Amino acid sequence: MTDFRISGITRKGKRFQSEIEADSKQSAQEKVKILEQKKGLRQTELEEKKTFIYKVKQNGSKPLTGEQQAYSKEELEQAFSNLGYEVVKVQKKLFDFKGSVPTDEVVSFIRLSADLLQQGLRFDEILRLIGEDVTNKRMKNTIKQIEKDLKDGKEGREVYGKHENVFGKFATYMLSVASTSGNMSQVFESTAKFLERDSEFKKNLRKSLLMPMITLVAVFGVVVAYVTYIFPKTASLFLKFDIELPPMTAGTLALADFLQIYWLPLTLAFAIPSAAFFIILQTKKGRRKFDQILLQIPVIGNLLHKTSIEIFARVFYTLYSGSGENVEVIRVAAEACRNSYMEHRIKTVALPMMLREGKGLVESLHATGVFPKTAISRFRLGSESGALRSNAKQLADYYESQTGYKMESVIATINVTISMFIMIVMVAITIISSETAVIKPNSPI
Repeated sequence: MTDFRISGITRKGKRFQSEIEADSKQSAQEKVKILEQKKGLRQTELEEKKTFIYKVKQNGSKPLTGEQQAYSKEELEQAFSNLGYEVVKVQKKLFDFKGSVPTDEVVSFIRLSADLLQQGLRFDEILRLIGEDVTNKRMKNTIKQIEKDLKDGKEGREVYGKHENVFGKFATYMLSVASTSGNMSQVFESTAKFLERDSEFKKNLRKSLLMPMITLVAVFGVVVAYVTYIFPKTASLFLKFDIELPPMTAGTLALADFLQIYWLPLTLAFAIPSAAFFIILQTKKGRRKFDQILLQIPVIGNLLHKTSIEIFARVFYTLYSGSGENVEVIRVAAEACRNSYMEHRIKTVALPMMLREGKGLVESLHATGVFPKTAISRFRLGSESGALRSNAKQLADYYESQTGYKMESVIATINVTISMFIMIVMVAITIISSETAVIKPNSPI
């Protein structure tokens, strides 16, 4: 989010000035139009807050340098002068790359905050302590902005909402809730637990899929290079002398000729569907359909499904108040579950049933068709016993343990499968190479 300043004249001829936050200048201009209609503004001016590089000194001391955001160079120079500094240089930063914040930085910030809150430290002290030690530039600026906004008395949604691209949708919502809750420490602890679990799962998933994919691509490249370049050089020598080739050698040579002739159509036949797939994946319907199919894939699909249920149950446990008015809790849990198909089913089936038809939580979740019998039975038991929140936590812990063991098994299975595939490829190459070594010429060479 970027800060913008609106200046204008009201209907009564008074000067109006206000600050807004928006994702882009176009979005800010749309907000300006709304303000113009509400307040009858005219001669409006929209200014974007930018980053300036400064160099100042005071009373002959060593010059101080740094970066500061402001709406104009003149305003920043005036601010330094008011503080008693002599301005040496102030210039706009040409390339203001905000950079990215690694997930580990976000998890670390929330985990440290949770631990320090449990020790009794005030949140403003925690922000100062963490802000001093953070090395990531964008994260440091984010913490400073949060500290400033909280001092200015802004509400949690406004404070953290502008940093959703840093914390993510779920964490942003949770931090907003924490700032107004009676137990800030518990909300931070639950959020940290969720993010740590989510980060661990993603790392394990990359570990189980990334290296095997790299290995497969490398093996595929070696095979293509061997078939299209290395092998034909050797086999063509025998063709010159009209030597009958063994079956595998002849078949490989025919494949090499085919690939050399039709490499362009084959490349397009692979590239075009791949590009179309990734384009479709960017759409909501395409992503939703892909996530639905993903749940049906053997082994991996079951693992991902249970992980999504675990996340839903853990978020539900964290936010559920037991008051009965928890539609927002279910919506946030659905958005956090990391599967757009499940999210869509919960939002379009469960929530309308609860709001319009007055159905119960368990009946509504069952109607979505995305919750297994185990999850439904736990939610039903919790609903009947009045311990829905604790049952949700038990369900999350159960699936956490189960998916943890399952992930180790999946990683081992994938590694064994890849090793077997590589062995088969190497054996095939060895056999083909051996055939060329034992070919007997029909006539002296």
